[in-house]
Amino acid sequence: MPQASSVKTAYSAAEPINIASIDMGSNSFHMVIAQLVHNEIRPIEKIGEKVQLGAGLDDRMMLDEASQQRGLECLQRFAQRLQGIHPSRIQVVGTNALRVARNAQDFVVKAEAILNSPIAIISGREEARLIYLGVAHSLSDDAGRRLVIDIGGGSTEYVIGDRFEPIELESMHMGCVGYRDRFFTNKNNEVTASPEQFKAAITEASRELLAIKKRFKKVGWQQCTGSSGSIKAIQQALEENKLSPHAITLPTMLELQKQLMEGGDKLKTYTATLDRLNIRKERQTIFASGLAILIAAFQTLKIQEMEFCDGALREGLLYDALGRTQHEDVRERTISSLQARYQIETTHAAAVEATACRLFDQLIKANATDEALAGYWRDVLQWSARVHEIGLAISHTQYHRHGAYLLEHSDLHGFSKRVQHLLSILARTHRRKLSDELFADLLPDDRPWVIMLAVILRLAVIIHHDRSLNEPAALAISLKDNVYRLSFQDEWLSERPLSQADFSAEASYLQRIKVELIVESSASINSSNSK
Repeated sequence: MPQASSVKTAYSAAEPINIASIDMGSNSFHMVIAQLVHNEIRPIEKIGEKVQLGAGLDDRMMLDEASQQRGLECLQRFAQRLQGIHPSRIQVVGTNALRVARNAQDFVVKAEAILNSPIAIISGREEARLIYLGVAHSLSDDAGRRLVIDIGGGSTEYVIGDRFEPIELESMHMGCVGYRDRFFTNKNNEVTASPEQFKAAITEASRELLAIKKRFKKVGWQQCTGSSGSIKAIQQALEENKLSPHAITLPTMLELQKQLMEGGDKLKTYTATLDRLNIRKERQTIFASGLAILIAAFQTLKIQEMEFCDGALREGLLYDALGRTQHEDVRERTISSLQARYQIETTHAAAVEATACRLFDQLIKANATDEALAGYWRDVLQWSARVHEIGLAISHTQYHRHGAYLLEHSDLHGFSKRVQHLLSILARTHRRKLSDELFADLLPDDRPWVIMLAVILRLAVIIHHDRSLNEPAALAISLKDNVYRLSFQDEWLSERPLSQADFSAEASYLQRIKVELIVESSASINSSNSK
């Protein structure tokens, strides 16, 4: 597994530090490289390539070899430019095509090997949040609510926010690549744009938007901003054809639509029309579908005009990483929100977290693990400890199963789907019976880490079974050949018959995943293992 970014990475040095982000979209892959000076992000290079990963999805939602190869070749070129930037300073995400592809992990493993950086496949709403963050930081900090729309290859994100805080987030399954294949391809598999095709696409997009129309209109906005290559292409077409020099409006888009339809449903005449309107070659096949989606948004949400902003997901990734170093990590806010929403007993969770981290740090120190990698897994352990009892809000019976479901399927801002899955597994395995099947779908490199975290969390939960907030004065843990040896000083264990029974049962549970547990009292424990 490549070295993982840690929220502990510091970006406060006076000398410029190079950082980077990569957005692996359904249509294009984008990379931005920036310098961080005195906590200010200064972009120095932006690179984008049309990969059309989403076009490689077949009827079974499997990415074909050709599309994967295009993506990997693009990342090899990106990787050359990333030389010299530490992996902990590179943020890489995958969006809709990788969200839906059943074989996404096959591609991700190869891509991580090329980039030497972890890749997070993010949810639609997390994508929307990061897009808004990128747009908000790229525009003036005006008061008032802003509607942001980003048309991607596989999905379109809609966000209402105030300054840097999103208020409403939605990701809808309407993208320029998907709509091209559904509505703008004729029986000969040629891309055209007839009146009938436009009508069908706009009608479908408008129907989908009815799901958010009432909610978004109720919140309201004072200005509207568009990001993404599709909206940029529409603005450029309006400007170059002298239809609208400053902003995108519905009447000017309808005029542009009218001119596009003059090409009819014949490939030759349609291509000539695109050339006459100065639509760039790499945008021609998806231009009409992007336009149809934006027209539907204007008509359904009653948008008056839109400005374009270059800031998007990749910029949002950089500002999100910067926020984490300045103690503004959205993931911390998300975990706190979960604790409040599901009435988790935070004092008990904090006690379990402290003990779990104490055990983790001893094991990491003994094995001299890479600092960034250890930081990544320590974060996962801390978050899981804080929410391990989340399922109690549903039922005391089998609450670890309820908790796993909530963590797997909730929208958790700031978390990738991968980390959400890890939190779900740890909630599911923090108590009761264990089996190898519970860890079966993990990546080979992740599996030993998750099993270790599960054991640590289970031991911390047992130590605080009596809901005591006091940690043992001294304890030590070691791991060798799948044997955990847990030692307590003096009379701590002998004075706690409940804990003795718990550890005895735990030893039986762990045997089912080929882990041995030895718990003992020790007259002396190294002082470095005390509190």
